[in-house]
Amino acid sequence: MACRAVNPDLGPTGAAVARSLPPVASNRRIVAGLLTVVTGSLLFVAVQPGLYKAFCEWTGLYDIDRAERVAASLLPSRQVTLEFDANSHDNGLRFRPEISSLAVSTGEIVHVTYRVENTRGTTVIGQAVPSYGPQYAGGYVKKLDCFCFKQQTFAPHEVREMPVVFVLDKKLPDDVNTVTLSYTFFEVPAGSVTSPAKPAENRT
Repeated sequence: MACRAVNPDLGPTGAAVARSLPPVASNRRIVAGLLTVVTGSLLFVAVQPGLYKAFCEWTGLYDIDRAERVAASLLPSRQVTLEFDANSHDNGLRFRPEISSLAVSTGEIVHVTYRVENTRGTTVIGQAVPSYGPQYAGGYVKKLDCFCFKQQTFAPHEVREMPVVFVLDKKLPDDVNTVTLSYTFFEVPAGSVTSPAKPAENRT
């Protein structure tokens, strides 16, 4: 071990203290190590939220929506009777469902078609409004596609088939065994065009 020169003016006690102090190079190494640890800790804290979020998304931890979907998928399916109805509000549209009733299971995707015929010699713009029986059952009908999402324009004497795609939620109360899905077509104010338009080809 290399000897260090001690100032003789320090005396015996001062010399002993001076010998006990660590060399400057050693202090620098300790400081550098501490700075490395601190810097690493700060970097870890900075990236931790992103890593934690990625981990949660991968595992589904704290994903409430995913947890509800998984829980819903674990619920047993049951048979329910769907009834379909259609009405038009004095607008020249002949409107009816292709089928009047259907037995389905909760949780399955249901495809239903409604048929509309414009009996007028003029264009009609209409909006379909849904209703349900019982009324609160509407909260359990999860629609994926529906002609009721937007206004529909019918050329003179046009015939059109329009789909409805939905899922009946498995959380439907057990005391509901029949759900009625009804639509009423209302003419949009000032939507009926008096000048004749080119008739569309009938679609069956």
